[in-house]
Amino acid sequence: MTPAHSLRLLLGDQLSPQHSWFSTVDRSVVYVLMEVRSETDYVLHHAQKVLAIFAAMRDLAAQLTAAGHRVHYLSIDNPDNVQDIPRNVEHIAKLYSATHVQCQAPDEWRLDALLQAWRDQTSLHVSSVSSEHFLTERFDVQQQFAGKSSWLMESFYRVMRIKHNVLLDGPKKPLGGKWNFDASNRKAWHGPNGKHQDPPEPADARPLHDHTALWLTIQNAGVKTFGSPQAEAFRWPLNRGQALLQLAYFADNVLPNFGNYQDAMHTDAWRLFHAFLSFALNVKMLSPIEVIRRAEQALDKGDAPLEAVEGFIRQILGWREYVRGVYWANMPGYDDSNVLGHSADLPQWFWTGKTKMNCMTHAIGQSLEHAYAHHIQRLMVIGNFALLAGVTPQQVHQWYLGVYIDAFEWVELPNTLGMSQYADGGLLATKPYVSSAAYIDRMGNYCKSCHYNKADKLGEKACPFNALYWDFFARHEERLKGNFRLGMVYKNLNRMTDDARAAIAEKAATVRSNLDDL
Repeated sequence: MTPAHSLRLLLGDQLSPQHSWFSTVDRSVVYVLMEVRSETDYVLHHAQKVLAIFAAMRDLAAQLTAAGHRVHYLSIDNPDNVQDIPRNVEHIAKLYSATHVQCQAPDEWRLDALLQAWRDQTSLHVSSVSSEHFLTERFDVQQQFAGKSSWLMESFYRVMRIKHNVLLDGPKKPLGGKWNFDASNRKAWHGPNGKHQDPPEPADARPLHDHTALWLTIQNAGVKTFGSPQAEAFRWPLNRGQALLQLAYFADNVLPNFGNYQDAMHTDAWRLFHAFLSFALNVKMLSPIEVIRRAEQALDKGDAPLEAVEGFIRQILGWREYVRGVYWANMPGYDDSNVLGHSADLPQWFWTGKTKMNCMTHAIGQSLEHAYAHHIQRLMVIGNFALLAGVTPQQVHQWYLGVYIDAFEWVELPNTLGMSQYADGGLLATKPYVSSAAYIDRMGNYCKSCHYNKADKLGEKACPFNALYWDFFARHEERLKGNFRLGMVYKNLNRMTDDARAAIAEKAATVRSNLDDL
């Protein structure tokens, strides 16, 4: 083995070929990528998530090798693989007589702590560099909100718009006269036929791969997963070139309608007008700023309206950077948040999608089939139900972290415990994001073919969301009644008679005690 001075470790979500590490070929450096059980097993992952990360890692390794870099790739079934990152690095360093190891700073606290502990006890010289991906440093959000009890994303978003000169019409002035066009982006989608004449769902332009052999390797290695692997027809971009094509297709063909229908749900169209760029972004094939600039370009060319472009950019420049800041400011410990004291177990049908609630059947079934659901399905269907039902937030977190192909803890944990489950008591969300069946019915057609009646609170066929919704606010009245955004909720709750409230409480208790049978 030709000796090397340094190893450079690349984790499974550090797959940017644009990193400055690769700007010159240095034969004294060996790039190390590894498939390890410690990463596949810390939570039960969707089959497509494991497949995508392994396939994308292998693709990057091939790119680096073709460019003349030295690469040491440790596959999941390699007999030399001890299935642990630090121990594998120690072994590889001995193979090459390397004395130095460089890492890109991990984005998950778990891995950051692991590598720091290893650095403190190893004889190797271990150093860390930036992943050169995000538009903020780890603790920028914490510094911006120092001393404040509530961290409003909107405030952060405006600072970021100004800092990066995004959608501005002069210094500190938002294009179009408003910072946020969210109120314009709440249409339901009914399809191209009938009186609404909504635009058709765009074609699925994602690449098509056959990763049957890799999936067999993963299975033979004993990696436990759930969900449909779809290995023979794998539809996710697995390198930067494919991700750029996906970005271009979205900007040219999908973004124009993204704004209007970003919250819509329909039984016949699971993709609708979403970008399918989150996996490519979160493993760093794409940079956030290039995605933002491409969306601005669509606006400048007149291809997409401001409302759509602003709504899309807000998710990346605002929300994505913001939740990462919330994560690092509050870890470790944020993952234990449970201020509402919820303790129910996740219903068994979260693993099958088999429930009589049509909205949950579709949102969970789609998640299991495609490792993807859009933000309203995640927040206002699945997360909404889990919060109303009083499910232990850590169980919800582990399910979300495992099921979605784009889920990495820095982005998923605050979204789940903060935004979805209100487990942090309102640090991240200004109110619990819950609803009765009315909102779900307004934004989609799930209720039309459901076993349950969307209008009823009581009775055997009453939609479970309805009684759970009112009972949630009754059970947590002491904590929530002072929230300025919930005044109307409590006004309506207090209008109910004692008998009506008691009947709702009884119905909700029955639902919560029979979650597996819904």
